[in-house]
Amino acid sequence: MLNMQIFDKPVTELIKQRLSVRTYSEKPLVLELKKALHNSFQDSEAPFGGLVRFSLIEKDSDDLGPDKKLGTYGVIKGASAFLIATAEKSNKDLEDLGYAFEKVILYATSLGLGTCWLGGTFKKSEFAEAAALKDHEILPCISPIGYPSSRRSFVDSAMRLVAGSKNRKDWQELFFRKDFAQPLAKSEAGGFEIPLEMVRLAPSASNKQPWRIVWDGNKVHFYLQHTKGYAKFMAFDLQRVDMGIAMCHFELTAQELGINGSWQICDPGGQKPIDTDYVVSWVKKV
Repeated sequence: MLNMQIFDKPVTELIKQRLSVRTYSEKPLVLELKKALHNSFQDSEAPFGGLVRFSLIEKDSDDLGPDKKLGTYGVIKGASAFLIATAEKSNKDLEDLGYAFEKVILYATSLGLGTCWLGGTFKKSEFAEAAALKDHEILPCISPIGYPSSRRSFVDSAMRLVAGSKNRKDWQELFFRKDFAQPLAKSEAGGFEIPLEMVRLAPSASNKQPWRIVWDGNKVHFYLQHTKGYAKFMAFDLQRVDMGIAMCHFELTAQELGINGSWQICDPGGQKPIDTDYVVSWVKKV
């Protein structure tokens, strides 16, 4: 697991600091930062035990060949390098990838680098070749990485406006007490208030925020509320990746606060909203 002490700021600050950066300075990454990123790749432990593999590919890398480019359909400007995450195919591969990739992205944030989750707006065949994707692996997401530009491109500004990342859902829409019939108030969350707030601030595909959480004493049950039709035209169900990101935010924050626990499958059953599936529970160690 990524050692929290390598962050130069509290995880809660990094979560709040992280933004989707789509416009970069074309300055290449310095060697020290590249080494630091490669070291963070070694800590890719994921909650469901899947293997997640990372690659740092520079646009002028010899590995690409003279006629190869890494395309993002004009969404990303000026990036000199990309992070590519692949995962071995498994029942929870997308959740594992989201969890592990977000840890690396938060670490990149601690280094002062910009990133941006991309799940649909990149040329998958080009990135698959650059990462030497194997038959037993998936490649659902990438991220540019580099020094943020002081000026945003038109596309960057437009996408930021459309995504509305500052327009987060309220607590009462996301978090519940005992069951889905009772919204959870912040005052009732106790020691879990900050970890849950960091979940609320997590990035998600199209800012759909699909996570729903039921707090039940020492157990925190995570559910995925599917956006109807969202995954139909996508190569992967990116909302499962979003669940991994939310899990990462929750666990890293809990660890920072000294709240120990583990991920377990213990579905409490009961009535669920339509299109909502149980994913996993975080169980506090007592």
